[in-house]
Amino acid sequence: MTNVTTIILTYNEERHIARAIESAARFSSQIFVVDSFSKDQTTRIASEMGAIVLTNVFVNQAAQFQWALDNAPVTGEWILRLDADEIIEPDLAQEIVDKLPSVAQDVNGVTMDRKHIFLGRWIRHGGRYPLRLLRLFRAGFGSIEQRWMDEHIVVSSGRIVHFYGGFADHNLNDLTFFTEKHNKYATREAVDVLTQRYRLKSKDSGCEAVAMSRQASFKRQIKEKIYNKLPFSVSSFGYFAFRYLGQAGFLDGREGLIYHFLQGYWYRFLVGAKILELERAINGLDNDIEQVVALERLTGLKMNSETNT
Repeated sequence: MTNVTTIILTYNEERHIARAIESAARFSSQIFVVDSFSKDQTTRIASEMGAIVLTNVFVNQAAQFQWALDNAPVTGEWILRLDADEIIEPDLAQEIVDKLPSVAQDVNGVTMDRKHIFLGRWIRHGGRYPLRLLRLFRAGFGSIEQRWMDEHIVVSSGRIVHFYGGFADHNLNDLTFFTEKHNKYATREAVDVLTQRYRLKSKDSGCEAVAMSRQASFKRQIKEKIYNKLPFSVSSFGYFAFRYLGQAGFLDGREGLIYHFLQGYWYRFLVGAKILELERAINGLDNDIEQVVALERLTGLKMNSETNT
């Protein structure tokens, strides 16, 4: 056991929550489940397993996690962000127990390599492994970028070290769930692009910080400075071809073909199409208030807090 507080965000996660809590309990002194008023047995299962359950109205992942940081009675010296469908595997749990108490005082963040399990298969190729993420940070030194999608933990100062044990994203739901979820993600990502393009909010300063995963920071720069400026009909196909051929995604077999096509082409194409649709809707509006109102009406997202006015 180490002095770690784990925070898990949930909504209708009865299929995953016990597994997530069990994986975190190996090293956590405190576990919070921050729920968005689930309609299933998520909160009952979490409470029975010893987690502290809090509830808050959901806006997006970033806002919900920051709410947890600001409001949960955290006692841990370190905080771990864990999604409900993720697992800290036993070797990484043991590494946290063995190494975390002795890290230098100037270390305020820990990155780990996440693997993705899709249709029961570990997707090893196509640039999907390792995905190096900063998920563990010293309390008081970490925050989360306030973005609609692709938000990352950043630390305000100090060094970041890396732990090598297993960390898996393994959602047990079906392809209908996967496509519906990515349809919602596409809307959020389109809004992120447009809020930056039309300066509807100040760009999160955390995006510029080196104190996040270097891999994530590099990908962010490529995406915002190159990818998002290309026609989506070109960029989405080029990205899929790069992943599937250039990064050997074809080695992931039939499951890999489905995953790389859906996540690497269909999803990217859908984001581009939604940007086009939403941008046409807000072009010609007089000011950012009208643009935000239009985006809220079209997407159902609550964006009032995101404006500069």
